Amino acid sequence: MHGIHLISNGRLTEQHMQLVSEQIAQINYIHLREKTKTAKEILEMIDFLLEAGVPAERIIINDRVDVASIKKCCGVQLAYHSIPVADVKRSFPALRIGKSVHSLEEAITAEHNGADFLIYGHIFSSNSKPGLEPRGITALADVTKNVSIPVIAIGGITLQNMNQVQEVGASGVAIMSGVWDAEDPTEAIKCYRQALDSRVGE
Repeated sequence: MHGIHLISNGRLTEQHMQLVSEQIAQINYIHLREKTKTAKEILEMIDFLLEAGVPAERIIINDRVDVASIKKCCGVQLAYHSIPVADVKRSFPALRIGKSVHSLEEAITAEHNGADFLIYGHIFSSNSKPGLEPRGITALADVTKNVSIPVIAIGGITLQNMNQVQEVGASGVAIMSGVWDAEDPTEAIKCYRQALDSRVGE
């Protein structure tokens, strides 16, 4: 589960999904995080990506275990309001299970319950979390040191601070506004990839 996790912003257009298909070589996983869409609409989005050449093993669905299972996607990303990790693990053993966590205690519990990877944050100040204090690099380091599954850092990840999250043991980064709000999303994806690869090559 290492690398770049591109998270949809709830406003994906057909043009955005075409961009994902064209840049899939630069992205490790695309997360469909479309909270306002119906199951049918998410199924249609997955079909579009699959027909455009995005492999099912690169697609992760937020919350909707049923949709992820039906389409044989890589996995599902669970939030605090989702079905518990242990229940999903027991009923859908083929899915990789990600769990969004916000504390060391939550991270340890999620691993104990069978999560395959964690998304932890928000690490830095983020436009999607206005007014909320970021958890910071030290807290991220505590999580990566105390769990054995991959930890993906989320929240305010930029080209300038990517190396900080990698230095403390994060297995990857989750990016949303850094791509979707960029003037040139294609170029943004390429720059994130180069920044990640340059660090890995050191």
